[in-house]
Amino acid sequence: MKGRIIKNISNDYTVSANGNLYACKPRGKFRLNNLTPLVGDIVSFDEINNYILDIEPRKNELIRPSVANIDIAVIVTSVKNPDFDTYLLDKTLTIISYNNITPIIYFTKLDLLNNDELEEISKYMTYYKKIGYLIAKNVNELIALIKNKTVVFTGQSGAGKSTLLNKIDPNLELKTNEISMALGRGKHTTRHTELYDILGTYIVDTPGFSKIDFYGMTPIDIRDNMKEMFDNLEHCKYDDCMHISEDGCFILHLLENKEILQSRYNNYKNFINRWWYD
Repeated sequence: MKGRIIKNISNDYTVSANGNLYACKPRGKFRLNNLTPLVGDIVSFDEINNYILDIEPRKNELIRPSVANIDIAVIVTSVKNPDFDTYLLDKTLTIISYNNITPIIYFTKLDLLNNDELEEISKYMTYYKKIGYLIAKNVNELIALIKNKTVVFTGQSGAGKSTLLNKIDPNLELKTNEISMALGRGKHTTRHTELYDILGTYIVDTPGFSKIDFYGMTPIDIRDNMKEMFDNLEHCKYDDCMHISEDGCFILHLLENKEILQSRYNNYKNFINRWWYD
């Protein structure tokens, strides 16, 4: 049979197939081939003897946290208490894009802003949308975007992840009391990764997703996964332009003409500098 791994505790894997759950162990060949099944994997398994036999090719995989085949990451971004953090947003967007995951930005607590603050945030929203990022303006839009997908929710503490998830499914807390981090239940106590089927969408509950970092990424990877830094590279004088101080850099031209957000460029330079110094 074929199914999806929805939970892993130690070396025990729960596989979901045809509406049933199977407790399985991986065959020894995975260890010999230095391959570890991950939550999210589509697998062939022996439902009689409860062994995982083969793993289908992955769309993507993350090391920290250990999860595979994520379609979408919803970046829950607070604009007030905690205040809007462009560094955290841009960092998350870049890493998610590098891992072949579609990011969706969802701004929370807009109702706490005064008119001037709302106007300022609207400028950011317009810019991110203009350069090609998806922004969900309300819960209904978000539900339509994540339907039938495998989704992880990420965002700093207090951003409103639990409030958002409970809006998606008002019965969520009653159904999944054990979910803690990805569904935002205060202090994180989850020690394993698990998928929950909520209204036709797989929601990933996993420890540590908010701590993702530039693991395995080079400065070129950082450049190529910030949309405007990559999309405008063809207009630079040099094909390998890193947009720092090179002669004929089109990004610096756009920055001078205020066609690129100063915060985006500052964060880009900080990411590159951090890589070099780390």
